[in-house]
Amino acid sequence: MSKFLKKDQITSSWYEIDAKNAVVGRLATVISKIIRGKNKTTYTPHMDDGDFVVVKNIEQIRFTGKKFQNKKYFKHTGHPGGIKETTPEKLYNKKPGEVLKLAVKRMLPGGVLGKKQLTKLKIYTGNDHPHTSQNPKIIELGKLNNKNIVRK
Repeated sequence: MSKFLKKDQITSSWYEIDAKNAVVGRLATVISKIIRGKNKTTYTPHMDDGDFVVVKNIEQIRFTGKKFQNKKYFKHTGHPGGIKETTPEKLYNKKPGEVLKLAVKRMLPGGVLGKKQLTKLKIYTGNDHPHTSQNPKIIELGKLNNKNIVRK
């Protein structure tokens, strides 16, 4: 029988990922596993025991194929005829970090737990971020799937 964690036994650490030349989907899977805590042996599905992730250089993230122009994101306002659609290119031009945040959000559970876990994702443009005092462990993903990468 496996033991589940108690609230006072949870410890969080910090990770730093450089998104330079990383593919959005592959990066999002790694981030979602860390945020959920699936990389730990103490993984508990109903508790937020994941770690914090700082992603830098988000402006250099990549899509494979023609997804940057052709993929569509849909959302509904709740009113009749209120469906809105956008592409990653339009979303990237407004808010570069929102593309990755949306990909990670869709890999997390729905509801209160998923929203709480999504707050552990910190996305920044450029190399600098305000979380250096937490001494994040560096994860190198820049060389992940470098061939056939197109952004513009």
